[in-house]
Parts: sequence; structure tokens; C-alpha cells
Amino acid sequence: MISNQESFTLSPYIAIYDLVVPKDNMLRQIKELVDFSFILEELKTKYCLDNGRNAVPPIRMFKYLLLKSIYDLSDVDIVQRSRYDMSFKYFLDMAPEDPVIDPSSLTKFRRLRLKDVGLLDLLIGKTVEIALEKEIIKSKTIIVDSTHTQSRYNQKSPKEFLQEKSKNLRKAVYQIDESMKEKFPPKSTSDEVEDELNYCRQVISVVESQPQIAVIPNVNEKLNVLHEVVEDYTEHMSQMNCSTDTDARVGHKTADSSFFGYKTHIAMSDERIITAAVVTTGEKSDGKYLQDLIEKSQATGMEFSTVIGDTAYSEKDNISYTKENQLELISKLHPHITHGTRAKEDEFEFNKDAGMFVCKAGHMAIKKKYEERKGQDKNPRIKFFFDIEKCKGCPLREGCYKEGAKSKTYSITVKSTEHKDQEEFQDTERFKQLAKTRYKIEAKNSELKHRHGFKIANSSGLFGMEIQGATAIFAVNLKRILKLLNEKE
Repeated sequence: MISNQESFTLSPYIAIYDLVVPKDNMLRQIKELVDFSFILEELKTKYCLDNGRNAVPPIRMFKYLLLKSIYDLSDVDIVQRSRYDMSFKYFLDMAPEDPVIDPSSLTKFRRLRLKDVGLLDLLIGKTVEIALEKEIIKSKTIIVDSTHTQSRYNQKSPKEFLQEKSKNLRKAVYQIDESMKEKFPPKSTSDEVEDELNYCRQVISVVESQPQIAVIPNVNEKLNVLHEVVEDYTEHMSQMNCSTDTDARVGHKTADSSFFGYKTHIAMSDERIITAAVVTTGEKSDGKYLQDLIEKSQATGMEFSTVIGDTAYSEKDNISYTKENQLELISKLHPHITHGTRAKEDEFEFNKDAGMFVCKAGHMAIKKKYEERKGQDKNPRIKFFFDIEKCKGCPLREGCYKEGAKSKTYSITVKSTEHKDQEEFQDTERFKQLAKTRYKIEAKNSELKHRHGFKIANSSGLFGMEIQGATAIFAVNLKRILKLLNEKE
């Protein structure tokens, strides 16, 4: 049950915050900048208003998740720090002497209270609203890209993943006291996940039985991670007899490298404020989500006339969409469209007078055929036919004519009007100058991954990834807004 009325923190020690939490403290600045009452309005339907015992205020629970994202800590570590860190307690609207929540409450809050809320769009919309109110966003440009997040399980079997986390804990313990090797139980030789879980529980018990070692920060962090993993596996096994991330998919960053997890498609203003995001499984194509990112950015109140992205966004549909909506698309066409896939040394010469291609041996095509290729989602092409009898006896036939072939053709793809216009545009000086600003979103992706734990998913499932993405983007946007406000002063 939650109350409809706001509660006030009454404590004889409340004045201590003015002494120990300075005005330039980031959490104090966020607290003063953002009115978090919108969280209560969004979540109050998830609670009973007139029955049951009082629940922890939803705003406080959300702030815990925000702190977790800002400082990239586990549930246990973030709650533990809120016991003694006065800036945390001040941010959480707690009195200095108030007790903290049980860490397991955060898991329940994520899974029970945030489901079907649309938290990602809600939080991004709130930060963009603040940025517009403070007149921080002035540009008429958005930059689009995607960043990948590896699954928590990283394509490993449940047993391998558990082994990795227990090994990390043992290594941290050995750095403090190598004699602990004798106290740990023998490793499991079974292929059963349940046996590995039991081994992990025994390792946890051994470490916790040595409080002088367990309290050391490096050991304590690894211990808390193993605790969470064991609990997560136990819960998944009881619900669906499976411990893997069933939503994660294999995606490719290059032809030679792949990842197992999720993609977050992002739109960002030139001031580096994220204006829209879509979380998908890892195999999805970047270009297919351009229209979603544009529409979501416009829904926040952001006004822009230019969209900047890499080659993945120069699909024909995207070129047509931006043109229809009077938007400038700064996205280079794929080289296969502008130059074709044929190597330079394999190209034939075009005789403009005859309107035919001439091969390297000097033989001209004898006829040509126009193919529309309807229903294949491909541009039309013109196929030129050569005299097969001449090809059979040609001294340059190696690599050009295949023995036994019944025909020899040379094809060229006809560029669409959209591709022709885009190719002309990308040769202009304006296009080249705007394209140089695309690096800004790469830096934002790096910030999300290396400072806010976006490199690896905190939990399994697409829903968990959306919650992680929502709080991480909310955090980086607030930090960016504070920085720009401080620079204005």
C-alpha cells in the first residue's frame, strides 16, 4: 500500500546533510534538478492505495535503481553503501538514522512494478523536457547509431558461467590468503547445473565464515556477484527449468566478430543528450529502426531538420522517408551502390555511341536486356550478352569465360532516383562537414559501456535489458545536463 499524500522526513539530525553533502555534489544537483513525482504518478496503479502494509515509496525504489546505474554496483553493494553514504541517504529522501531496504526488494520492484510501464520512453522524455526547459538543446540535428550489450550469460553453458564467477571469487580470496585453498570444497566433476550450484553455495559459505576476508572490498564485490548469480539461476530453474538468456541473439559487429546479446538503437542531439532509444535483440539491423528513432525524438518535443548516421541508415526506404518528412539524411550510400561489387580490373568499357559494353579483348556486346526484378527488393539491371563463340577462343578467357557455359553476360545495376540524389548530395561540402560530427555518438556509446555497466546485461531477458537501458540513459542524460548547466554559469 502507498499513500496518496507526500511524506516529509522529520529527524533531529536532518541538518547534517547541509554539512556533509555540498552544493556541488552530483546527487544533490540531480535531486534539485528533477521532480521525481512523475514516477509516483506512473506507478501508483501498480500498488494498492487502501489495503496492506505501507510499501517502500516507489520514488525511493526507483532512485535506488538510478544509483545502481550511476555507480555500476550490484544490488547488495548499492544498498550497503546507502547505510553509511550521507549523499545517498539525502538523495533517497531518508533521515540519517533510517534503516535501508533489503536488496531483494529491488528485484521484486523491477519485475513486479516496472512491467508494462514503458520506462525507457518515459525517462528519456523527462530528460529531454528538462533540457528544452533549460534551453540546453539548441541544435536542429540528431545523430543515430546502435550499441551492443553482451548477454549476462555470454553464450556459455550455465555450468561454465557459474564456474567463472566462483573462480573470480576464489582468485580474489587467494590474493589475500593462499591458505584458504585448503578450506574450499573439491570442485564439482558432474555436468549437472544443480551440482555446480551446490558447489557455489559451499564456496559462499566458506568465504562468509571468514569475516576478516569477506569484508575486503575486492572480495566482497565478487561475493555479492556470485550471490546474485546463484539466486538468479535458482529462480529461473524453478520457473522454466532453464538458466540461459532465451531472448538474447547472435549479432555481428564486423564480418569476423560477433556477440551474443542485445542492441540499443540510439538517437542523440548535437549537445549529446539522448532523445530516443529502442532496445532489440542482437541480430536486428540498425537501418530498420531509423524511422522509430525519428518519431520518438519528435514525440519528446525535439525539433530537428537533419539526421546523421553511418552507412547502415542509407537504405532506400530511409532516404524516401526522410525526403517525405523534409529531413536531411547525412548517411553515405554503401560502396556497392555507388561503385558496384565488381573489382576495377574486371570492369568492361562502355561505348557511348553504340550504347554497348566492350570486353577487354575488344569484343562488343551483341544485345542487351532490361530486367525490372520486381518483388525482389532490388534495383533494376541491364544485362549485356556477348557472342559465346568468340569467348570460347578468346586468349583472355581465363577468369572471364567459364568452360561449358552457354552464354556470357555483363550486368550493371540501374540506380534508383533516390540513390542518385543521395549520391550527388554526399559529394557536397555540407554533407562532408556534417558527417564529421558523427563521432559524438561513438563517445556516448563508450560512456554507457565503460561508466554505466552497459557492456554486459545485468539480468536475463529483453525486459531486463530495457530497464537497464532506461536507467543508464536517464543517468547519462542527467549528468550531461548538469555539466552543460554548470558551463553556462
